[in-house]
Amino acid sequence: MNKLINTAINRLSSLPVLISGPIVRHVEAQQLTFWLATSKELPLTFQLFDKGISLFERELTAQEQQIIPIGKQAFIHLISIDFEHPLPYQTELHYDFEFFNEGEKQSISKLIPELLYQEQQYPSFIISRDIKTMLHGSCRKPHFDSGDGLQQVDEVIAASVLGEKQRPAMLMMSGDQIYADDVAGPTLVAIHQVIEKLGLYHESWQGAVVNDSESLFNSELCYYQRDKLLPFAKANKALYDSFFAASKKPIFTSVNSKNHLVTFAENMAMYLLVWSPQLWQLVDFSQAKIPTEYQKQYQQEQKIIERFVEGLSSVRRALAHIPSYMIFDDHDITDDWNLTRGWEEAAYSHPFSKRIIGNSLISYWLCQGWGNAPKKFTSLNEQRDIFFTENGLHQHEELVEQLLDWQQWHYSLATSPKVVVLDTRTQRWRSESRSSKPSGLMDWEALSELQQELINEPKVILVSPAPIYGVKMIEAIQRVFTFFGQPLMVDAENWMAHSGTANVMLNIFRHVKTPPEFIILSGDVHYSFVYDVTHRFQRSSSKIVQITCSGIKNEFPAELLTWLDKLNRYLYATYSPLNWFTKRRRMKIQVRKPNNSTDSTLFNGSGIGQITLTNDEHIVEAKVICANEKTVLFHTRKEVND
Repeated sequence: MNKLINTAINRLSSLPVLISGPIVRHVEAQQLTFWLATSKELPLTFQLFDKGISLFERELTAQEQQIIPIGKQAFIHLISIDFEHPLPYQTELHYDFEFFNEGEKQSISKLIPELLYQEQQYPSFIISRDIKTMLHGSCRKPHFDSGDGLQQVDEVIAASVLGEKQRPAMLMMSGDQIYADDVAGPTLVAIHQVIEKLGLYHESWQGAVVNDSESLFNSELCYYQRDKLLPFAKANKALYDSFFAASKKPIFTSVNSKNHLVTFAENMAMYLLVWSPQLWQLVDFSQAKIPTEYQKQYQQEQKIIERFVEGLSSVRRALAHIPSYMIFDDHDITDDWNLTRGWEEAAYSHPFSKRIIGNSLISYWLCQGWGNAPKKFTSLNEQRDIFFTENGLHQHEELVEQLLDWQQWHYSLATSPKVVVLDTRTQRWRSESRSSKPSGLMDWEALSELQQELINEPKVILVSPAPIYGVKMIEAIQRVFTFFGQPLMVDAENWMAHSGTANVMLNIFRHVKTPPEFIILSGDVHYSFVYDVTHRFQRSSSKIVQITCSGIKNEFPAELLTWLDKLNRYLYATYSPLNWFTKRRRMKIQVRKPNNSTDSTLFNGSGIGQITLTNDEHIVEAKVICANEKTVLFHTRKEVND
């Protein structure tokens, strides 16, 4: 009997071969890119079909399939395949991966039938050159108490597979795909169990008494009390004296940093868990040493996380069927990342905080950044064997330094309209006058490069994690706090917060050689709104549509947003003299109202955004497909300020 019980336990606890993915990343006519993770180092055979006819079938080479060990039983597969002859556009292409496991030939489509939609034999995707419709969103916090907007991506694709709707050209996720700085207790428990089961590599660092990952995991401060270990500006001095060897203490500003991710293994486990249900099946929430005073919070968060996990099969299926593009914002790394020059000077001068930031950035490279534009990362990826070995991550500090210096996170897509994705985090225009003043979101060199990217394009889809044109009332509050030297208190990160950046960006829009039409996609703020913008005294054809959709699984405090919305409408109405105190006074801004409201111009609710370029090329339809399955259309235009 005991033997049977042990056999059953071993079967239940055994690792699945495919632990996350596949995710379709960058696709074009002569290149396909995929991301997936396995528990074994397996060479893969890739198959590609067009209406049942094989276009490609062979084992991938080491160059096409870069396998990166992150643990004893965890391997990230970065798959990029070049094609001599172009693949067809606007055609549903089906694919599969095969491998030998313990002498048996297996395929992903057979191993994970949940990846398939009704009557499908294989997962599929479409290469789109002309963008007619696309999905976009930001800010997906697993333990926020709402539905998951990525589940609605699955609904949209399911309808397209049945021929009921057109499949969107891509999914653009414009920041905060994970919250490395704001983690629920049950999620951190799951992360640590995944680290143990996969044998993710441990590490050590300098600058703190808890100087290695095992000591951190065993610390009584590991759950809900990590903020006492992080180097804050305002904290108990005696505690700092006890834990930190260095004198400078950088600022980790997240108000919810009690479970802030620290190690590379924690960050990688987080990615494996937010994109796939596979490893959650091995998690036991009861096996956690949670301090008594946090038990109630833990149990409340567990209910939310369990609902989040229930939707992950849909999310995983969706990501296997649509090209997905990503760019970081602060929570992918840490709250207020590079907000001010003073923040940077403090954070990067302390070895512990520098390692925390570096670990998140390494994970971003492997799980997000590389798949956007694989060819941009060739020189970095060629060094992977130096850093990632079967015995762990080597030359850790050197890799962190390389990624902190990396200047190629931004990218563009050769579609029509052209898609240009901005890095607003690592190329900042730092204030020379005062270290506490907010940095510009892009510096002069980055903005000059952007202008060259835009020259002579007829229309561009510009992806900016933060809105370029924000809500004036909220920006005014941020300016007040900045004036008193407290930009960190109100997240004063907007394009207008730095005069140099603001003026250069507005001049780019007005320049005669840059596109007469822009579609700006943004997120970050945890609410959604749509602006139609016209610059005064310029060419009459100039047109900008900014569509802000946030969050995928996050929302703004409802009552506070209602009051801010009302104040904004009253204080910054069309003819209000307050408009003369903004950097936007030489433009006209019209707001599209959400159709679920008669007065409000802001929509507050989790979901995924969808834009459609209509038959009238000057009209862009914008809507939010809500996590509760309702749809909000931004359709009424009314001039509210200028």
